[in-house]
Amino acid sequence: MAGGWARDGAVQDQIDDTISDAVKRARSDLPSGEAAKICAECGEDIPEARRRALPGVKVCVACQSARDARKATVGINRRGSKDSQLR
Repeated sequence: MAGGWARDGAVQDQIDDTISDAVKRARSDLPSGEAAKICAECGEDIPEARRRALPGVKVCVACQSARDARKATVGINRRGSKDSQLR
């Protein structure tokens, strides 16, 4: 049940859009192409199993873990309320 000017199902549409955006963002981060044999960041060998599992991979597991730890998540404010924008 939606309230105010929103139509019925608007909340579910927002949830679906948020999930869809997250999936698109995650897919765009996946490597593609030919995998590197040597890590682009540290110069260590990338194991054959990793290169087969992730086509286009350019970094080793340790460097990828460090990248993932630094990655900030950015969300889209779909609520539009002033209160949610101030958080």
